[in-house]
Amino acid sequence: MGSFEDKDKIYKEKFLAFGVRMVKLKKFLNTEKHEYCLADQILRSGTSIGANHREAIYAESDSDFVHKLAVSQKECSETLYWLDLLYAAEYIDEKQYKSLYEDAEEIMKMLTSSILSAKKKLTEKTNQ
Repeated sequence: MGSFEDKDKIYKEKFLAFGVRMVKLKKFLNTEKHEYCLADQILRSGTSIGANHREAIYAESDSDFVHKLAVSQKECSETLYWLDLLYAAEYIDEKQYKSLYEDAEEIMKMLTSSILSAKKKLTEKTNQ
């Protein structure tokens, strides 16, 4: 297995695990905090990260690949906002917040790196 396949597998696993955490967070917010609106919002954005990454894998073109990754990145940014809000509103404690936020930040870095690499390759192709 080559390095692209290894990286792809790591990304898939990381994004899926984060999506599972978002599902569990929604369940926690619903059952323990009786919070539904914010729980729905963070579930949508937090699970959309992995869904858009999966779409990028099967992109129709290089520019579509970059676009799908950018959508995933935007969803990650939105998820970071909802985490900030949930923490500020005292729906999640500091330990929960830090753990989820660190995972989301790591995902954001992974996406940003992928976008920059893909844009560089796209530019190199265009200049040839």
